[in-house]
Formats: sequence, C-alpha cells, structure tokens
Amino acid sequence: MNRILSVAILVWVATTCKAQALGGLAEVAIIDRESGVVLTPYYYRGEYWVAGNPGARYAIEIHNRLGERVMAVTSVDGVNVVSGATAGWDQTGYVFSSGDRYQITGWRKSDAEIAAFVFTASPNSYAERTGRPANVGVIGVALFRERPPQPAYTSPSIGRLTEEDRSRYDGRLKDEAAESAPSRQSMDKAAAMGAANSAAESDTRVAPAAPAPMQPSLLARAPAPKLGTGHGARESSYVNLTEFERMQSQPNEVIRIRYDSLDNLFAMGVIKRPRPAAPAINPFPVSPGSQYVPDPRG
Repeated sequence: MNRILSVAILVWVATTCKAQALGGLAEVAIIDRESGVVLTPYYYRGEYWVAGNPGARYAIEIHNRLGERVMAVTSVDGVNVVSGATAGWDQTGYVFSSGDRYQITGWRKSDAEIAAFVFTASPNSYAERTGRPANVGVIGVALFRERPPQPAYTSPSIGRLTEEDRSRYDGRLKDEAAESAPSRQSMDKAAAMGAANSAAESDTRVAPAAPAPMQPSLLARAPAPKLGTGHGARESSYVNLTEFERMQSQPNEVIRIRYDSLDNLFAMGVIKRPRPAAPAINPFPVSPGSQYVPDPRG
C-alpha cells in the first residue's frame, strides 16, 4: 500500500483533441500554457515527438478514460515530477478517479506549490543541473490500475456432534483410510517421477535474452542545443494524500513522448519542412479593359 498524491480536480476546459492525445487507459497530451495550444505529436521511427517553444511554460494533461482509479507515475527528463528522484516505476505518482482530467504543470515542491515546467536549453534543465543529463528530452507516464478490494473473510461455524454421530463419523473415516492406502502409494510414485522430469527440464531452460541496445540518438544531427525542462517560477497547486494499491508491479501501460525545438525536429527529419509557395502568376495582368492587338515596335 502506497501513500501517493490525489489530484485536487478542478473544472478544466476540454482543450485536448483525441487526435493529439496518446494512450489507451488514459489520454496524455502536452499543452503550451502560453498559447493554450495542444502540441501536435509527430510519429517518427517508432517514437512520438512534439515541438516545444523555448521559454514557454507547458503542462502534461492526463485524462483517465477508465471507470476506476488509476495512478500515473510521471517523469520528465528521467526525473520523477513529484519526488525529484531519478525516475522508476515503483515510485510515487498522481491518482486519477474515473473520468478525471488534470494538468501537471510543474515539479511538485509541496502539497500546495509547484515549480513550473519551462522549455529551456538542455544545460539549463533541472535534470542536467542536478547531474542527470542522460535522459533530457523525454516525458514518460506509467499507468497502474488499482487492485480491487478483497472480500471480507468470515470464519465458518461448527456445530456440536452427538455421541452417536461422532462414533458413526469415526467409523467412516477408518473405512475411507483403508480403501485409499493403495492409491496413495501410486500417487507418491507418480509425484516422484514428475519431480525428476521437472528437474531435467530446468537444467535445459534458456535464460531470457538481453534487451536490444537502444539506437543512437538522432539529436547528433540537431543544429542547436536540444531542449530540456527547467525549474521555473513557483505557482500554487494543491493536492491531497491518499492510499493506492497497484494491481501489479509492472505498469499496465507506459506512454513516452520525446520533445525538442521545431528547428531541431526539422533538422532531424521528424517534421518535413514546408516548401515555399510559388509566386502567383496572373494570366490577365491588366484586366479589365478591351483592346486590339497592337503592332510590335519597328
């Protein structure tokens, strides 16, 4: 049982378009707080990217689509947004009731305050300033479903036996024990053979394969320093503590969104740079007016 944060849900204007939100159990979108625009996710080589505006504050909007509570363990640049620890699945997160929509707007400083998320150059990011530059440029949301409450156990009641019932019951037990003795011997022999076969199988079991190495980062082609998330100005943001027991130790779903500046995404080929429009050509440049064709000069 974990003590985690329960979001103080406010009434938010639904700005998130489904086409711009990612996820199944919950929808996740990145919001530019300066303009209120939902950042469009671009799919490129198995990953989703959004273009951040340097200097702009942003929010991670999460919308629980289930009819039950979920917990969202959220990280920015490889750092847990609630605790500030290097992010792991087993850490604290935000709890969303059925249908809740909430914007996580910054690094949690207390039950009543955050430091705003701000797109900034990587050297000025919170992760790099705290000595953790390896995962700058990625936002992660690990979603956990809640374990349903277990039914209360009630001990069975035992009635009293009369002496006649007790003697009849004891006699039946002796008869059943005599009849089952041969079958018990055969069961013991079968169990011994099964254990030997199981031991032989375990000797030939193959260890799971190691995960494939990650592909080299595309950011080497970026013309400018990549974006990270800075530790911005303090803002009011209220939460409460609650209890949440996960259904399983592994997340039910993980949503990963990478981000960088628009220029860098153009340079890396994540977004195709639009072609300039051709100048307009007018087939009738001096209309209106009517005239005949004049003779050429000379």
